[in-house]
Amino acid sequence: MNNSVLRAAVKEDCPRLLDLVIELAIFEKEPDAVTVTLQEFEEAGFGTKPVWKAFVVEADGNIVGFALYYVRYSTWKGQRLYLEDLVITEAWRGKGLGKLLFDRLIQETRELGFSGMVWQVLDWNEPAIKFYNKYEANIEAGWLNAALSKEQVNNY
Repeated sequence: MNNSVLRAAVKEDCPRLLDLVIELAIFEKEPDAVTVTLQEFEEAGFGTKPVWKAFVVEADGNIVGFALYYVRYSTWKGQRLYLEDLVITEAWRGKGLGKLLFDRLIQETRELGFSGMVWQVLDWNEPAIKFYNKYEANIEAGWLNAALSKEQVNNY
């Protein structure tokens, strides 16, 4: 895409990134699941102890997508890049921007010397599965997600 720019995210991008997170939550049929505040989001990415990094893609001067990742440690495999979110706003899907971001993540994984890259995809998200299959990704069955909410932890 001629008018697209791929770059590392900066703190000033956080409001737009959070808008895209909410767009993703709506797409994933979880519109009320996003509870992180802008302040928490900014602190987690750009505070004194950042835990995530991201690349953004701009088109026509606006952020239209991003890929957010962090380091995951596997006792079996070592350090791996964990892709938390890969989001392209709906109007810009199918234009090669997701590939631009995903290819940059593969490059980042290599540059950091990690043992691989991992992520999750919903079993009903056929466009995403088709996209990842183009990379010959191993999409595993048989694993169930488990989590405790902040409230559950506090109430224990």
